[in-house]
Amino acid sequence: MNEPSRIEREFGVAFPGQILDQAKWTQTALKAMPDGLLNWQELFGRDAPIVLDVGCGNGRYLIGSALARSDHDHLGTDILPVVIRYARKRGNQRGLPNIKFAVLGGREFLEKHIPPHSVAEIHCYHPQPFYDPAKVHLRLITPSFVASVHRALKPGGLFVVQTDNPGYWKYISAVVPVFFDFQEHGGRWPESPKGRTRREIIAMQKKLPVFRGYGTAKRDLSEAEAIRLAESLPPPTFDADRRLRDLDRLA
Repeated sequence: MNEPSRIEREFGVAFPGQILDQAKWTQTALKAMPDGLLNWQELFGRDAPIVLDVGCGNGRYLIGSALARSDHDHLGTDILPVVIRYARKRGNQRGLPNIKFAVLGGREFLEKHIPPHSVAEIHCYHPQPFYDPAKVHLRLITPSFVASVHRALKPGGLFVVQTDNPGYWKYISAVVPVFFDFQEHGGRWPESPKGRTRREIIAMQKKLPVFRGYGTAKRDLSEAEAIRLAESLPPPTFDADRRLRDLDRLA
């Protein structure tokens, strides 16, 4: 294989890492979830900080993180099998032992399979806003979901969220600070100035605003109190910007 063929690109932007010789490939598929909680040491064969990407798409961010942080273990999930196939293939080809991918919805993933206070970071990039009123209830970022993120993270753990939908961002920036010490990230991510995800790359190339934020889990917020707060907060019934529909199809 000649050197140029080892590098993949999306919309002109290099995908993290290079395709290795096949003898160095790994297996990144988590084909079946356990009946209950995951055991991180059994899954990765060591004790290391855990990074989750909920709705990971084709794995661009998570693979880049796994390459840059070999001392962290990574798990990405998405409800779409086709994007997970791409993520697994690329993770395999880069010989990464510290990453796994699974087909699973984010809400079920956190509620049923993540041990409480066991995760260092949770990332959520461009959750689907759902424009059809009949599907608004499927929006991922809800108070109960954010409470589940808080429960999964270690005290002071990091939550990163991003969208290019102004209505979604307005809702996120009102609800997430109830559970996290949250702040908006101004400008682009320094290690990925052209975009951490496929969706972000497309949005920036089309000169659309991208809203980025991060926060640490409030240490004095108990699980019971987080649940009580989640029950008191409104659901995400904002009017999503329908002009972004074509971008959704492209991404």
